[in-house]
Parts: sequence; structure tokens; C-alpha cells
Amino acid sequence: MKTIRFLSFFLLAAFTVSAGELNQPPKGFKALFNGKDLKGWWGLKTEDPAKWMALEEDALAKKKAASLEDIHKHWSVEKGELVNDGHGLYLSTEKNYGDFELHIDYKTVAKADSGIYLRGIPQVQIWDYTEEGGKWKIGADKGSGGLWNNPKGDSGKDPKVLADKPFGQWNSFRIIMVGERVTIWLNDKLIVEHARLNNFWDRKNPLGKQKPVIRRGPIELQTHGGEIRWRNVFIREIEAKEANEYLAQANTEGFKQIFNGSDMSGWAGPVDNYQVVEGALACKKGKGGTIYTKEEYEDFTVRMEVKIPKGGNNGLAIRYPGGGDTAYVGMCELQVLDNTAPGYAKLKPQQYHGSAYGMFAAHRGYLREPGQWNYQEVTVKGSTIHVELNGVTILNADLSKVETPMAPIAKFKGRTRTKGHFGFAGHGAAVQFRNVSIKRLD
Repeated sequence: MKTIRFLSFFLLAAFTVSAGELNQPPKGFKALFNGKDLKGWWGLKTEDPAKWMALEEDALAKKKAASLEDIHKHWSVEKGELVNDGHGLYLSTEKNYGDFELHIDYKTVAKADSGIYLRGIPQVQIWDYTEEGGKWKIGADKGSGGLWNNPKGDSGKDPKVLADKPFGQWNSFRIIMVGERVTIWLNDKLIVEHARLNNFWDRKNPLGKQKPVIRRGPIELQTHGGEIRWRNVFIREIEAKEANEYLAQANTEGFKQIFNGSDMSGWAGPVDNYQVVEGALACKKGKGGTIYTKEEYEDFTVRMEVKIPKGGNNGLAIRYPGGGDTAYVGMCELQVLDNTAPGYAKLKPQQYHGSAYGMFAAHRGYLREPGQWNYQEVTVKGSTIHVELNGVTILNADLSKVETPMAPIAKFKGRTRTKGHFGFAGHGAAVQFRNVSIKRLD
């Protein structure tokens, strides 16, 4: 039931996209391919987008200009169709995208191999799904549409069902990407659901040390080994509110609301230092202290939306004993912080948003602007903590294996706690939380 509700929410747009003339975008979408020429595109090979994005403006302009000579050798437009001969550089959008919904049709030939790079990250796989194609041993028998470069066994690496149409017919993708989370339909069949796109460019590192996928990047059309045609290439950028709804709709079974949006029922500690503002739990400006659930939890996943004002500072109390500084007596305090505030520019890495305070540093660059709602999910299992912010893994740490703490490790005496309360550790800023729910994993 929960999964169906998640899917139906995002199926609404699908019915409008199917209508309309060739290469004419439906309401809310923009056409990446105008049906006439290659305006808005340039050429790339399989290369880390972070590297070419770091080039000086002149150097990047030269790289783009040089790529077009190859692009025009191998890419053409025929009767409103974008055609590649199976060779050359991949077609890349000039514009970079964050969260988006992409619709694209393709038609290919036997033994061809292709794919779609999302933010420059390989890839949504397209290939010959027949035994004659010669790639059954590496997964072609399962069909197109999987996140093929994900590690073996990862969610999304293989499509849930074989959805390819026979050669000579057009196939249609619908792809939603929020953070690193990807959901894919091929020919109206759900084949990848809310799967994490592994960062191909840092995949040798374990998840805890691996850099997340970049926040914004291009759409690339990869091809090698056979002709492929594309049409109806439409994109719709997803704003913060919708992105949060997408993330919240996934895998909701077992979650229980722990803040009712009206009062402090079920909470203990200095509750007078907090107030309810338009359904959100808000720390009063100039006040603070740690409020916490009356119930205790062992292993759990907690979800919430967080709004941080400029210069805001708060924290998530994990397995808090009910008194003292949760950063030291609780399992940890997960930082809630405006990373962009000038006053915090010289903090230690373990003090920024999402970090296990003083012990493990979270990846930065994935918070929204101060004053916007962020979606955050935290999973605590045994001695491990996994933090996902706006759909991106920013921390995956084992607190039993702290390597470079800010203070002597003995100071963090609560890090081995196996049970405690969940709470919010206010530090005088009007940080707000809403839609707070928790699921026991005991």
C-alpha cells in the first residue's frame, strides 16, 4: 500500500507527457532537443564532470568548441530524430541539472550498447537484451534501464523486469532523480525504484569515504557499437518542496510520527524553550537545551524536514540518556548547522552539518539555502550511523572506529551506548523541524 501511494504521486505527470507532437514538450517540461539541430549540446567522453567543471572559463570554452568537430561527424538530425552512428563523443547538455524528471525516447539496433549519464554519472543502461547480443553474462538478459555501474547486488543495478521493446520499435524512459536517488520507468513499467546512484568517479572508496554524486551536472547520451536514435527529450527541474515529497513518499512502512504538529506531547526536557510554529517544532531564538522523546530507541531510522535560518545551529540527539551534553554522553550529536555562515568558516570538519560532532565529518555542499526546508534521514544500527540529506549520503560512519576525534576519544564516553532517547539539541537559533517520524529496527 505504501509503495503504491509513492508511485501514484509521481505517475500523475506521465499521462500528460505522452500527448503532443514530436519534440514538443508538455506543460512544465522543456525540450532538450529542438528537433532541428544540435543547439544546446556539446561533446564529452566518459570523464569526471568535476574535472572539466573546474577548468578556467577560457579553457572550458576551447574544450567545448573542439568537441563539436567530432560531434558533427557522428551526430545528425533526420526527420525530427537525433541520430548517432555508433561512434564518437557522447552528446552532453550545455546546461547542468540538479533534481529533475527526464523523458526520452530511443530506438536502437542489434548488438548496440548505449546509456544515459545522469549529472555526468554513468549510467542508465541501454543494450541488446537478446542472447544473440552476446552480453547475457554481464546482465543484458535482464534488459535495459538498470544503473549498470552500481556495485553488484546494489539496488537498481538490474531492472526489476524486462521492459525492452523489439528492435525497430521506439522505447520510452521516464527518469526521476532527486539527490542520488533514482526511479526509472521503461515503457511504463517500473524497473528501478528509489535506488542510490553510485558515484562512478569515486567507487573504489567505501560508502563512508566515497564522495557523493555532484549536486548539478549534465545529461549525456552515450553510444558505442551501433546506431541509436533519440526523440522527445524533455526535462522538468524539480524544486525543493517536490523533492522533499518524493523522498518522504518512499518506503514509509513502519514509520510513526513522534511530533504531532500541535503541541509537545510525548516530549521531555526543557520543552518551554521550544514552540510550535505553523505545524513545525521550533527552537525559540536565544533559547536552547536538549528536548527528547519520552520513549527510548535502540536501532532506528528517523526522518524529518529541517529549516535552518542564517547562522542557525542545532543538533540531533542520538541515544540520549536524558541529561547532559548529548555530544559526549549520548551516542553522538549530529550537527544541524548553516554551513555557509561566515562565523562558522573556520570550524573543524567534524563540526559541520550532518557530522557526528567531534568524531566524523559529513560531506558538505548538499544543504539548501538558509530558510529552505531540507529533507534528512538518519539510520542508526549498532555502532553505525548513516545520514542522508536531500537524497544524498553525507555520512556513513562506525562510531566504534573513530580515527581522528577533535578531543581525546575518552571524552566521547556515550558513543558506545546501545539505547536512548531521540531529541533536538538547541543552541539559541530558531531552527525548525517538521514531519518527524521514526521507525524501530530492533
